[in-house]
This record gives sequence, structure tokens and C-alpha cells, in this order.
Amino acid sequence: MKIVVLGGGIIGIATAWWLADEGHEVIVIDRQAAAGLETTRACGGIVSASYAEPWANPHAPWYLLRSLFKDDAPLFFKPSLDSKQWLWSLAFFRECQASRFENNMRAMVRLAEYSRSLLAQLRQELKIKYPYHQNGILNFYRDEQSFSLSQSIADRLRDVGVERRLLSVPELLALEPSLNAIKDQLVGGDYSSDDEAGDAYAFTTQLALLAKAKGVQFMYQHQVKKLHCADGRVQEVELIDHQGLYQRLHADAFVVALGAYSPLLVNPLGISCPVYPAKGYSATFDWVEGAAAPQASLMDSKNHLVFSSLGTKLRVSGLAELTGYGRALSPQRCAKIVNLTKELFPNQLDFDNVQFWSGLRPATPSNVPLIGRTHIKNLYLNTGHGTLGWTMGVGSGRALADIMANRHPEPEFPFLH
Repeated sequence: MKIVVLGGGIIGIATAWWLADEGHEVIVIDRQAAAGLETTRACGGIVSASYAEPWANPHAPWYLLRSLFKDDAPLFFKPSLDSKQWLWSLAFFRECQASRFENNMRAMVRLAEYSRSLLAQLRQELKIKYPYHQNGILNFYRDEQSFSLSQSIADRLRDVGVERRLLSVPELLALEPSLNAIKDQLVGGDYSSDDEAGDAYAFTTQLALLAKAKGVQFMYQHQVKKLHCADGRVQEVELIDHQGLYQRLHADAFVVALGAYSPLLVNPLGISCPVYPAKGYSATFDWVEGAAAPQASLMDSKNHLVFSSLGTKLRVSGLAELTGYGRALSPQRCAKIVNLTKELFPNQLDFDNVQFWSGLRPATPSNVPLIGRTHIKNLYLNTGHGTLGWTMGVGSGRALADIMANRHPEPEFPFLH
């Protein structure tokens, strides 16, 4: 088949790779000048099944109400007149029910485990080299309430075969001495040795080059304007290039992997795509010469930040703003990231040349991504991965390729039918 993949981030590139591996003629379309330049570009870098938890949990409504209008809150929600924001929020609160939380977490963990395994396999088979480490993820807690909740979630994860080892403060410091700088603030932690971290952008760009060598065609700097349907099928996609020239491209099948922009394209076709942008921040620092980087990736549960050492750099990412499609950087939130990083690594980083970034993470109310067929027979979705696009990307692409070949995907997951 001739298949058009709309989107050139980790999700779109992984999908294109697996489809080309099946022998299909694949075309990737993206508005940027190269692969991975949107949400993939400077994400946190962790690949984690052990922390594949839905934001929507029984404690979330109270947390959201407390953070309402607080500019410095890790999760910032600013109500607007946007009906899509309100519909998404109502659906989010519905997903906070305990029974829904359990089902959603199981689905996310299964897909994350599958994808993490495939990533390691692909990395080895294709000899893709990029900054990564397999030293696990260490989450530290600054208050007893959060630490107690983590123990409850660790018990649930254990039920689905995922181990998150609880640590006392002495065990935490023995495992990661870099936390000594804030030892008086710690109450405990947990650790997952199976998880890893790596540079998603570096991996994605290399996989795109390998896909091109396999025959995948790339049409960069092309805006996707509209999908044209007739007789219950998408017939063609309408594009405009960077010079303002329009064209229409015909194909046998179409995959929408446009992240937070996916609903703007498919909602007019009557397809439900409850994805809303959750703006996240990251800051990238250079390690000074001779600095001792942490062995594991670190997670600060209170401030919703992830610290990942990626080669010669430290990537600090997190925070979330449910404020629409704007990507403007808040000076206050950037300063907060720098100050919290200085707490942990006061002398090990170049704080004069920090690189800030923001990206729109495509969040569903349940945090469970939308992968599979739509009611339009040749139109497929691969979107809504939220903060876990890097974790789930390779597996999501493979699963969708299986679906398009009428095979049952391997992971136990609520794929679209």
C-alpha cells in the first residue's frame, strides 16, 4: 500500500519505520524542516514503564483545585472560554474514578513495557548510537503524604508485574549520593532498575535517516490543511509548502500522528479525538568538566521535574500547563527550574548558558493514547501519548503496523477498532 504518515516526531517516525519494514510505500509529512523538531526535540528523555501512571487519579481533582490560578504550581490550569478545554476537563474528572484509574494504569504499563523492550531491540539491531543509560529511575519525595501515596501505587504496579522498590532516606542517599545536597528535605524514595533514559531527538533523527534509506519519502516544511473524504474513505490530503504552494496527495491509507494538533485535523471528519495540549518545559545544561553526574535519572515528585543526564548535558523537564496551544516560556517557571536544579547540583553545571524549551504534549483525559482504526476505513490514529511519547513511541508504531496488516498487536491494550 501507499501510506501517508502525518507527523515527523518519534511517533510518526517509528510508525513509518515499521510500515516500511512491512514493505509499504511510505510518505512522512511534517511542517518542520526535519524530523523530531516539535515535542520530541527536548523532552525529558526517560523511558519508563514503572512510572506510567495516569494523571487522572482519585487525588487529582483536589490537587487541581489547589493549583488553580497558581502560576508557580507544577500543574497549572487556567480556565478559558475554549469549549474543548472544558470538555476535556470534564472527561478528565470522570477518569479520576478509582476503577478507571486502575484500568488506565494497566493499559499504559503494558504498552510502555512492550515499547521499552522494542526500543532496546531496535537500538541493538540497527546499531543506533545516541546518549542513553540503563541505570534506572530514582524518585525522591519531600513530604510524607506523597511518599505514602507512592507506596500504594507501587503495590498496584507490583500486581501487574512491575517492580518499584521503596527506599528509606539512607538507602536513597547510598544509591544516589548527589541527593546529599537536599538530604534534610527527603522522607524517602522509590527506584526502578528496569527503566532507562536517552536522547529522544537523537534517536528519532537517526531512525528517520534509516527509514529514508529503506525507501521512506519525507516531505518536510509542508503544512497539513485538510483531509478530503469520499465514499467512506480518505482520498487525499491537502498540503501547503513553505513557499505557499498547494497540492493534494493521494494514498491508500493515512496515519494521523500530529500530537496535540491531531484533533484539529480529524474532528471535522466526525472522529472523536479527545486530545488537549499540555505544555511542558525543559532546560538543558552542560556539565562542567570533572562534574559527577547522577547514575540514575532523578524524579522530584513534589515539583514534577525529571533530571536526566544525557552524555555531556543534563536535561531537566516537567511542569504542565493546560492553557491552550501557546508555547511562550514563562520566565517565572524557567527560573523555578533553574533554582531547583541549583539545589541539587550547585557547582556541577554551567548555569550561564542554559537552553530553555517548551513543547505541547498531546494529553487524553485518561492518559491512554489513541492507537488504531477510526470509523473511516483507511484512516488511523497514533496520538495522545502525553508525557510518554518517547516511552511508548517505538511500540505504538509497531502495534499500529500490526493493526494495519490485520494482525493482533502483542501488548494487552485498548486499541481503537
